[in-house]
Order: sequence, then structure tokens, then C-alpha cells
Amino acid sequence: MSDLLDDVFSGSSPDIKAGRLPGEALAACFADAHPPLTRDQADIEANRCYFCYDAPCVTACPTAIDIPGFIRAIATGNLPGAGRRIFEANIMGGACARVCPTEILCEGACVRNAQQHKPVEIGALQRVATDAVITRAEATGVHPFQRAAATGRRVAVVGAGPAGLACAHELARSGHAVDLFEARPKPGGLNEYGIAAYKMADGFAAREVNFILGIGGIRVFTNQALGRELDLGALRRDFDAVFLAIGQAGVKSLAVPGEALPGVMDAVRFIETLRQAEDKASVPVGRHVVVIGGGNTAIDAAVQAKRLGAELVTLVYRRGREDMPATTVEQDWALMNGVAFRHWAAPVAIEGGEGVRAVRFARTTLAGGRLALLEDGFVLAADMVLKAVGQSLDVAESEALPAIAQGRIVVNPDTLETSLPGVFAGGDCISGQDLTVQAVADGKRAAQRIDEYLKGRNHG
Repeated sequence: MSDLLDDVFSGSSPDIKAGRLPGEALAACFADAHPPLTRDQADIEANRCYFCYDAPCVTACPTAIDIPGFIRAIATGNLPGAGRRIFEANIMGGACARVCPTEILCEGACVRNAQQHKPVEIGALQRVATDAVITRAEATGVHPFQRAAATGRRVAVVGAGPAGLACAHELARSGHAVDLFEARPKPGGLNEYGIAAYKMADGFAAREVNFILGIGGIRVFTNQALGRELDLGALRRDFDAVFLAIGQAGVKSLAVPGEALPGVMDAVRFIETLRQAEDKASVPVGRHVVVIGGGNTAIDAAVQAKRLGAELVTLVYRRGREDMPATTVEQDWALMNGVAFRHWAAPVAIEGGEGVRAVRFARTTLAGGRLALLEDGFVLAADMVLKAVGQSLDVAESEALPAIAQGRIVVNPDTLETSLPGVFAGGDCISGQDLTVQAVADGKRAAQRIDEYLKGRNHG
């Protein structure tokens, strides 16, 4: 975190500082935003479920969790059975219970919406069941799943985020030996580094990783980045198959004057600093913060800046609210936390001297279906600017990657195999929904296809 502290304090405005709120207030601001249901609350909620046959909520879940089945198990007091049903489909069901946009997935499809306009709280119930199983595994040291007999095959998984972890776990269940390589100091990916602290509180991301690794047969190597310590050609030579789950670690530029001023930083880096800080009071924040972007990363950065004690946080997006990538629930959450929104505007310059002083925006409009800048605009005072305008693949140019199109690795949609034989890919580095649950689905499906690929080689 010291690098970020150096960046924002180096010659920048004294209005960027740490400790804007007392410790007790910060602890409350970054505690679990949605505490778990009590046992009685879970019983009541579970009994609201109709236990539909051919349930639309299951179809809406990218990992096809047996939702009526696990809710019925909760209703009958069988939490271990409920948790196992979830983990059979989605080994990261605990994280997904916390961060999935359930309002547009399972809960959005719940038949209760048509009657009471209030779906069954599937995400909250999923958390009750998965937390119970993880807590039990921690207490007993017994993992709910066992490995198959060793196959003698070795698979390299590059990237220890949701896709990589899900793939590694499924491969281990099939008896394959897995080496899991992670570019950062800790496994977990966005769950560890990129999710707002109040969404994944109390070290849950690390607990979930330990739970997943508890099956055995998975070795983790951190600080190992593709194109830096790792060479894809060597991995293909040394392993029987390779799965790439390298995400979108690169951050796109605003490409405007003043972007290099002290006080301007990537929103993902700001979130990472907060996630890794043992003491939130040590993280600096501006008095007037401008966040540029409209996705979940922008929302997480804006809300956390406000909760750190910023007086005014303004999120500016180039299109209308209905066009924002962030869900309506996330947008409403930001508004509830005092974040101001400005729509139909794009930055044209960041102004200041030794630090940021203001951001100049041009108003935008649609012309012939394309976004265009208008001549009029406005200026927002700012001493901190957080950029959240998208991410990209971040691999050394010298690395011989598989075929890439539009910034994503190209895969066979059925097998997830890339243009390189024996190399598969999934998660945010391929086209699709940039959701944790979708990454988990990709990882599990890739593991199943890798298993079929390896069995085919055995018979070849």
C-alpha cells in the first residue's frame, strides 16, 4: 500500500489525506453491508419458496444450482445437505451469495415477483447454507468432496481468481494434479483484490480459497505472472494441459491531458489498497472525489471513497443512467450512500499544478448512434480522480498467446479450447458476462472439457 500513499501525497493537494473518520466509524462503514440471515429468518424465507418444477431461477443461474433443492433442505433443517447441493454446482457459492447480481439472475426470475413483487431471497439463503458448510470444514478439517484416484496427469492453471479456482477444484476432483499460478501475492483474484470491502468482509475471500484448496491435489504458486515468470510455451511442454484464467488486469486510459497528475489513480488500485489495508484509517482519500465510469468498479470506488470520509463524491458517466453497466441495485446503493451522479458527460482535461484541482467535462449526446462531444460543458472541483473506464488483457507483448479478438482470448464456445491445442481459457479473459458466477461456470466447464481431452489422449 505504500506505493499508493507515495503517489497521492507526492506534491498533491493537502486535501488528500488519511484518517478523515474515527476508527469506530470506519469499522462500521466497512463492516458486512448485508449481515447474514438468522436461523429463524432463514426458515421463514425458505418456506416462501414454491419449490417449482423446472424452476426458472435454476435456468437463470449460470452455474445451474439446484435452487429449489437447496432451499427445501434449509426448510427441513438440513444445512449440510443444502450447502453440498450448492457446492456441487458452484464451488464458490459463498462468494456468489455475496456479490452476484441476483436481482437480474435467479431472484429476477423468481415466480414470486409476479404475485408479491418480492422474490425469495435466494442469495441470502445461499449464504446461510454455504457459510455453514465452510465453517464446519474449518472446524473438522474434512472437505465435503474427495478426489478421485490419481490419473498421473498434470494441468497448469494460470490465474487464481474465480475461474482458475473453480477449474482447479474440478480437476482435482477428477484426480488430476494441478499447479495453480497467480500473478499477485495472494490467490483469490477479484474476490481478494477487487470487490468492495463491505461486500466481502471478515476475510471471507481467503477463507473460501482455503476451503477450495482443502480437497488436495492443488499446489499454489504466487507472484507468477504470464509473460514475466511464466512462459506459455514452457507450460505447454511441461504440463498435459493449460487453463488460462488471467482476467482483465490491465486498466484503460482516459487519454486526456493531466492524467499523470498526482491524485489521479485507477479505481481498481484504490479498491485493492482498501481491501488489503489492515487499518482503513491509513488509506488516503480526497475531500472532493470525482469517479469516471459507470460499471460496478466505479460504484465500488465511489461508495468506498464516501465511506472513507470524502465530503463530496461525484460519479460521472458518458451516457444515461439506463446505459450504465452497473446494475440498478448497485446504482441505488451508491445514491443511498451519498454519491452524486452526473450523466451524459465525458472528461476532456484534468487540471492542476502539483496536484489535481479540477476536471473539465464536455457534455455528450448520441449522433447517428455514436457518442459525440458537445461544445458546452462544465468543471468539477476535485483533489482526487478515480478512473474506472474499463480493463484489458495485461500480458507482456513478447508472450505468444492464443488468438485474440477485441481484447479477449478466442475460444471454441463448446470446449473453451483456444487456437493452441491443449490450451483452454475462461473467465473475464474471454468474451461473455464479466460476473463471478460466470467465471466459476467457465472454470468448471473447462475442467470437464480438459478431463475429456486428457482421456482422449490416453486412448490416442
